[in-house]
Amino acid sequence: MADQTHVLFVEDDDVIREATQLALERDGFVVTAMPDGLSGLEAFRTDRPDIALLDVMVPGLDGVSLCRRIRDESTVPVIMLSARADSIDVVLGLEAGADDYVTKPFDGAVLVARIRAVLRRFGHAGGGRAEEPDSPASGGMLAFGELEVDTEGMEVRRAGQPVALTPTEMRLLLEFSSAPGTVLSRDKLLERVWDYGWGGDTRVVDVHVQRLRQKIGQDRIETVRGFGYKLKA
Repeated sequence: MADQTHVLFVEDDDVIREATQLALERDGFVVTAMPDGLSGLEAFRTDRPDIALLDVMVPGLDGVSLCRRIRDESTVPVIMLSARADSIDVVLGLEAGADDYVTKPFDGAVLVARIRAVLRRFGHAGGGRAEEPDSPASGGMLAFGELEVDTEGMEVRRAGQPVALTPTEMRLLLEFSSAPGTVLSRDKLLERVWDYGWGGDTRVVDVHVQRLRQKIGQDRIETVRGFGYKLKA
């Protein structure tokens, strides 16, 4: 069907790749599965998928480098797959532009839930049902010093210059700008931005805040030690 969500899945383990592809297809996704990073990059450029699932350790072009190449060309959502929850590769993947990660081995239902959570943030629903994302801030233009946030046009300017944000970074900024000066905990941000109804890895929040600071100004988002982050009004 034309409205089905297209997933690019890059995984070098034949068993995992084939089993995961079948599981995703049963849930209504169209899946392009590739065994290495170079073929994955070619498939991304040819097929323009709605979301990419990238294993960190794939041959040819590793998952982190592939994520970085994809992010240079597109804001399509990316989920990294890592065999170790404490691996530095997780942070490297997030710093490269990934929106989330899932630790292997993973349950198929959990993976599908995480995919759908990411897609909801990007205006899609899993299995091809379109859904409009909720915006936590509304009412037009907001200004914080040299930072301007257009909550209706989904545009950001810093000192008059446009700032390119990924959808996840934009949603994170909308959360902060909807309550300037208010401390938002990492758990609250995981719930509101990443749609986690359960505990998640707060490194996802920390790395995205770091990336957002690099784009809107290092001093604009303040760390409140032991509590979370707040946007300086």
